[in-house]
Amino acid sequence: MTSTVSSYRPATVSFDAPVVEGSTEILTAEALQLIGALHERFDTRRLGLLSDRVERQRRIDDGATLWLLPHTGAIRADSSWRVAPPGPGLSRRRVEMTGPVNRAMAVNALNSGADVWMADLEDATSPTWANLIEGQLNLLRLTRGELDFTTETGKRYRVGERTPTVMVRPRGWHLPEKHLLVDGAEVSASLTDVGLYFLHCAQAMIDRGAGPYFYLPKLESHLEARLWNDVFLFLQEWCGIPRGTVRATVLVETLPAAFEMEEILYELREHSAGLNAGRWDYIFSIIKTLRSRGDDAVLPDRADITMTTPFMRAYSERLVATCHRRGAHAIGGMAAFVPNRRDAEATTLALQRIRADKDRDAADGFDGSWVAHPGLVATAAEAFEAVLHDRDHQLGREVRAVGSPVDMLDLSSAGGHPTMSGLRSNIAVSLRYLDAWLQGTGAVAINDLMEDAATVEISRSQVWQWRDRGVVLQDGTVVTGDLVQQLITTEADLLRGCQAGIGITLADAVTLFEQLTLELDYVAFFTIPAYRKFLRD
Repeated sequence: MTSTVSSYRPATVSFDAPVVEGSTEILTAEALQLIGALHERFDTRRLGLLSDRVERQRRIDDGATLWLLPHTGAIRADSSWRVAPPGPGLSRRRVEMTGPVNRAMAVNALNSGADVWMADLEDATSPTWANLIEGQLNLLRLTRGELDFTTETGKRYRVGERTPTVMVRPRGWHLPEKHLLVDGAEVSASLTDVGLYFLHCAQAMIDRGAGPYFYLPKLESHLEARLWNDVFLFLQEWCGIPRGTVRATVLVETLPAAFEMEEILYELREHSAGLNAGRWDYIFSIIKTLRSRGDDAVLPDRADITMTTPFMRAYSERLVATCHRRGAHAIGGMAAFVPNRRDAEATTLALQRIRADKDRDAADGFDGSWVAHPGLVATAAEAFEAVLHDRDHQLGREVRAVGSPVDMLDLSSAGGHPTMSGLRSNIAVSLRYLDAWLQGTGAVAINDLMEDAATVEISRSQVWQWRDRGVVLQDGTVVTGDLVQQLITTEADLLRGCQAGIGITLADAVTLFEQLTLELDYVAFFTIPAYRKFLRD
C-alpha cells in the first residue's frame, strides 16, 4: 500500500481559545500536528467540494433537475460489490441512542440499554469551545473507565459494565473550527473532531472490542464520501491501525445525496456501516434545494410532513432497498417525542407515537432506528423484537417496493397547506431553540419534542420561502416581510413574558432569526453565521 502520510508539508497550528478543562489533555503537541497534517492533506479538496455544492445549487435554481448520475451507472448496475461486514459491536443496531456528549447525557446514554450510542458533536451540540473539548474529554474518560457524573445533590452515577457501541458524529464538511488556524486559515471542524477522537480513542476502542466508528452528516455527493474514505485511510496509517478498521454510517439527510446513495456506499465500501434516514435534515434540504422553484415546491406545515408522506416514504424505501442490496445496515431516523415527567398523559402519548414509528421502521425492513431519550429505548426495542425475534438485523430481507426518483421529487404528494399556526410555531420554536443554542445547549425539549439544529433549519427555511414567494396561508393571509417581522416581535414578547428559562441571548436570537428569514439572500446553514457572529465562547 502506498503511504498516505509521508509527504505532507509540516504545518503550524495556532489556536486562540478560552482556557477550559481538558484543553491541555486533548490539544497535545501530537494532536496539533495531526490536525495540521489533515488540513494540509485534505482541506483544498474539502473547499473544492463545497464550491461544487454552490455550483450544483446554481444549476438547480436555473431549472436543472436532480436525477441519478449518468456517469456512475456502471456502479449501480454492477451487482457483485458489497460493503464490508459489520465491525465488531455493530451487527446488532436495533436501537440507537443519540445525544450530546456532555457528562450527564453521556452517562445516561451509556446506561440506557441501547445497542449503539451516537455521541453527537454536531446538531445536538452547541459548538462552544468548552462543549467540544468536554465532548472529546468525556470520550477519552470512557476509554479509561473514568466517566461518571455527580448531581448537585451529591448523587453519583457511573457507567455500567454493559455499554452501547459508540459512534461519533463530527460536524459537517461546511463548518469551520474558528479556534484553530493553519497559516492563518481556519481548519475544518470535521477534520478536527474526527482527528482528535481518532488520536485519543481509536486504539482504546479497538481494545474494548469495537473500533473507531462514525456517523457522517450533511454529505451531498459520493465525492464527499470519497474524501471521507481517504481521510480514514490516512488516519489508520497515521495511528498504526489496520486498514478497514474504521466503520462509518452516512446520514442521507440531503436531497442531492438521496440520488447518490449507491455511489456513497461504493466509495466507503471498505469502511461502510450503512446509511441512516436522517429525516429532519432531509426535509430541510428539500426546502433549501428547491426553494426557488414554483408553488409546487412549497410544503405544508412541518408538523404535517411525516414518514408516511409519499415522497418521504419513497426516500426511505429506496434507502432500505439500496442498503440491503449491498449488505449494508439501513437505520431509521429520529422520532423526536420524549417523555414528560410532569404529565403522565403526554408521556403515554409519546410512547404510543414512538412505538408506531418504530413498528413502521421494523416492518419496512430497517435494521434499527434512533431515539433521543433513555426512557424510549425499551419501547423501540420491543418494536424491533416483534419483527426480528432472535436476529440481529434484516440484511437478508429483500425490499421490493422501491420509491422511484420521480416519487422522491413529487412534493405535491404531501397535500395540506401552510397555516398561520404553522408559521407562528416555526417562529416560536426557533426563537426558543436559538436562545438555548446561543447559551451553549444544543438539544432542547420543547413541547414534548427533543429539538436540535435541524428544527431551526426546517423552520427558518419555511419562513424564508413562504415570505419570498408570498405564500397564501390557509386562512387567506399573505406571508410578507412585514407579517413575519410582526410575528417575530410578538412571539419574542410572549417568550419573555411567560417562558421559564429564556435567557439574555434572546435578543441575539431574534436578530439572527430576522437575518435568516427577512434578508433577500438565503443562508445555506444557520450555524455558520450563528457560530461566527453570535455564539459566545
